[in-house]
Amino acid sequence: MSILNAFLRRLFDAVLFPFRELHPLVGLAVVSLVFGVAVLLVYKATSNQEKLAAVKRRIHAGIFEIRLFNDNLRAIVRAMGDILRHNLTYLRLSAVPLLWMIAPLTLVIAQLQFHYGYQGLVPGEQVLVKVELAEDWDEGARPQIELEAPSGLAIEAGPLWIPSLREVNWRVSAVELGAHELTLTTPDGPLTKSVQVSDKVVRRSTHRLAPGFVNQLLYPAEDPLPASSPVQSIIVSYPAGNAGFEGWESEWTWMLVFFILSVVFAFALRKPLNVTI
Repeated sequence: MSILNAFLRRLFDAVLFPFRELHPLVGLAVVSLVFGVAVLLVYKATSNQEKLAAVKRRIHAGIFEIRLFNDNLRAIVRAMGDILRHNLTYLRLSAVPLLWMIAPLTLVIAQLQFHYGYQGLVPGEQVLVKVELAEDWDEGARPQIELEAPSGLAIEAGPLWIPSLREVNWRVSAVELGAHELTLTTPDGPLTKSVQVSDKVVRRSTHRLAPGFVNQLLYPAEDPLPASSPVQSIIVSYPAGNAGFEGWESEWTWMLVFFILSVVFAFALRKPLNVTI
């Protein structure tokens, strides 16, 4: 999973690089267009297009029958039953291509989340850096760890040790624009955590976690921590993104825009690409 994530990080960084200084909607529109075309091609290759077209004709025939015999209750009920049956057949035929698309869609969303789901820090802004220790850590033992900041960042407060949560917190402020790296010194060696001070569309890693399939699937923006490390996670609490819509700050905003644009592009291109959906 780590190798796949490393490849996808480079791929999405390269694809979105030309749009890093433009409005977020520009890059999202391009990715949505590419994704919409890919969905159509996968749907066409993995579905029975002839059966789908036949089922859609039967559904339309049932709707036309209801309109034609709108004064015949028995005919309306029979037509509604046929429409329901044909809709179930349509869903069954659509299930196979949808299953093919679940895994790629998950990987795409995971990568885009860390480009569009969070706002970048600006000089003077403060952020919480949280370090969580492994579950087998003795709560009574204060960890011997320190956080070091480069010249582009400054540690304002901390460390704050919270034994019940096995957490150590610092408050860090942004000083200079750029890509910076915090260093966490531990008895098992140093660990790093990236911090982006930028208003551009760049990859912002909120979590660096211990190895694990789920961790790497949901938080692929950075390599996992060493398996032997007593540190379970290093988290930078970036503000939620807004996909360029001021006043609508939510890390889910970009996802709504992405899905809407993808659906619009897919429906607009289904006939040129000769795809029945």
